[in-house]
Amino acid sequence: MTGSVDLGEESEAVLAQLLAKGSYASRDAALREGVRLLQYHQTRLARFEVEIGRGMDDVAAGRTEDADLVFDRLIAKYEALAAKSAA
Repeated sequence: MTGSVDLGEESEAVLAQLLAKGSYASRDAALREGVRLLQYHQTRLARFEVEIGRGMDDVAAGRTEDADLVFDRLIAKYEALAAKSAA
């Protein structure tokens, strides 16, 4: 699909700056990169939503740990690592 795109004043100004700096060879190249970044963002968002679903399933099934116990374990771990690297 080809055609004109109305980016709005602010986006047009950003695009003009990128082109003037030589960050992109053309308007089309910059827009393609923008679409690529949107695809990347959407892919990551979809993965994040899957992980949230898994976490919610774990909570519903009672597969959880007390946060205080987890934090205590992490604190002890990182205190031990700090002490080791200070020695």
